Amino acid sequence: MLYWLLKNFVLGPLILTLFRPWVIGRENVPASGPVIFASNHVSFIDSVILPAVLDRRMSFLAKSDYFTGRGLKGWATKTFFNAIGQLPIDRSGGKASEASLRTGLQVLARGEQLGIYPEGTRSPDGKLYRGRTGIARMVLEGRVVVVPVAMVGTREVQQIGQKFPKFKRVGVVFGKPLDFSRFEGLETDRFILRSVTDEIMHELRGLSRQEYEDVYATSVKERATTARESVMRERRTTAGR
Repeated sequence: MLYWLLKNFVLGPLILTLFRPWVIGRENVPASGPVIFASNHVSFIDSVILPAVLDRRMSFLAKSDYFTGRGLKGWATKTFFNAIGQLPIDRSGGKASEASLRTGLQVLARGEQLGIYPEGTRSPDGKLYRGRTGIARMVLEGRVVVVPVAMVGTREVQQIGQKFPKFKRVGVVFGKPLDFSRFEGLETDRFILRSVTDEIMHELRGLSRQEYEDVYATSVKERATTARESVMRERRTTAGR
């Protein structure tokens, strides 16, 4: 009930008014049945813009950190993410990843819409990075179609580290649904999973027109963090001389 209250009377109208999202390919969105929306991820507001332009309820798989904060801020963050349909997932791998997969499959089993960011995290620099194969497993086990989605202009509205967004117009481009039923029963084949994932990323690259890097975004972030820490250590060493 809170989801629909926010979407129809509070957050939804506010988002549509402030960012005036234009939409291309709305005819590619299934009117009913389970579907996975595979989106690029360049800004925090991607997760509120996309549901705002869709008619049916949508759930997103979000990192569990958003649901574990303490105090009033932690409670408010958890309440907000629950209200807008976010589902906590643990990205540490192993059994945690398996639990995340099951969470997504439960949403699809109810015939609902599920949003996934195949890159696994926000792009650190606006480029499109290699997709993780978890989405392929969910597609094949759930036996659902995938609609690739490109978020356009959202990074210019709110970049990583920027607390408040700028009120500029953004866009959403829906690609044609992708059907991977030809791989039914092969959800444990890692080569098939990589092939499905790469096909999805190829479609996203064409829709978003982002520069593509065939490495994981998390690796790029880790290298950047290591470089910053190295510079800070060097500065402290120099200052202590």
